[in-house]
Amino acid sequence: MKSTAILVNTSRGPVLDEAALLRALDEKRIGSAALDVFDREPLPADHPLRSLSNAVMTPHIGYVSRDLYEVFYRDAVEDIATWNAGTPVRMLT
Repeated sequence: MKSTAILVNTSRGPVLDEAALLRALDEKRIGSAALDVFDREPLPADHPLRSLSNAVMTPHIGYVSRDLYEVFYRDAVEDIATWNAGTPVRMLT
C-alpha cells in the first residue's frame, strides 16, 4: 500500500495481520487505519493500537447512527404488529 493509504476494516478482525498492521502504522508505511473490528474484542485497554495517532477505532459499532436506529426500531415494531395481526410483512422464504 502507498504511504498515504487509509486501511479500513469493518468486516472481521482476523482478516488483517494485526502485528503487521501495527508495524506498518508505527513505521508510517501506510497513512492510517480505521478499524471497527479486532482480533480480540473488546480491544484491551493496553493494546498498542490505542496509542497510535494514525488509527481511528470504534468498538464494533461503526454502523450505529440515529437514522439507522430509527429505521431498525420502526421496522421491529411493524414486524411485531403485523405478526400479531397474522399478516407478517417480512418473511423468509
